[in-house]
Amino acid sequence: MSPPLVHRVHRGPPAFHYAEGPLAGPTILLLHGVTRSWRDWEALLPELTREWRVVALDHCGHGKSARTPGAYRVADYARHVAGLIRAPDFPAPLVVFGHSLGAMVALHLAAECSEWITGAVLEDPPFHTMGRNIDATPYRAQFAGMQKVARQAGDLETMTDALADIRVPGPGGEVRLGDTRDRPSLRFSAACLTSIDPEIFTTLVAGAWLDGFDYLSMWPRVKCPLLLLQGDPQSGGALTDQDADLAERSTKQCHRVRFPNVGHQIHRTSPEKVLATLHQWARDYHLLHP
Repeated sequence: MSPPLVHRVHRGPPAFHYAEGPLAGPTILLLHGVTRSWRDWEALLPELTREWRVVALDHCGHGKSARTPGAYRVADYARHVAGLIRAPDFPAPLVVFGHSLGAMVALHLAAECSEWITGAVLEDPPFHTMGRNIDATPYRAQFAGMQKVARQAGDLETMTDALADIRVPGPGGEVRLGDTRDRPSLRFSAACLTSIDPEIFTTLVAGAWLDGFDYLSMWPRVKCPLLLLQGDPQSGGALTDQDADLAERSTKQCHRVRFPNVGHQIHRTSPEKVLATLHQWARDYHLLHP
């Protein structure tokens, strides 16, 4: 069991909700992926709160954070979180740990807010897998279906059933989401959708999510230690080898760890290995007390 977390609202603008743990060590800011919430990190929290001051954020349009209509591109999320960590009352400096959307925001913070960031962990950032190339993946159909479910709303089990019925492209033709994910996973996704702005999906489905987000220019500007966690593309990982290779070549302190046979949700699928990797990296770079 993790210690009780305190729920706070930073009034912004935009207003951010986050859950904060006890002062157990240096601050680690947790940034979830699109369609999720701060609760996506619950599998890691019992261990993390022993050694870190955990701050787990809801992105704008998600959970209890503000809705920001028309500002749901990756560049918008990054700009909003950058404003938050620069606030005088926010607990910085910090290590930032982001998954998917959160990983791309973490890259922006490491490149553009270096005085506040001591280290960055990027878990399977999708870049143009969910950007201009989304039509070549199952994600477009999945997100279009999720937007419809979020708009229709309903009770939790009804929404879970609707998610299970979403059809996405598979190797042998269309498959139901319910045939590729277990019921608890779908129920968690449905619970997240009950507190989400359905408009977060609009730029995703249009392939415009990364418009204005020049991640290629960010890598060389990252001066802090960087931990890059890569899922297996053959198992649903979204970070391409091309982008991961570029990160290694372009940054001075990049440690890349591959997770064979693990898909995009690395921290939920392999929490023990993620925690061990994170803590060894943090101690190697003196970001965490020995």
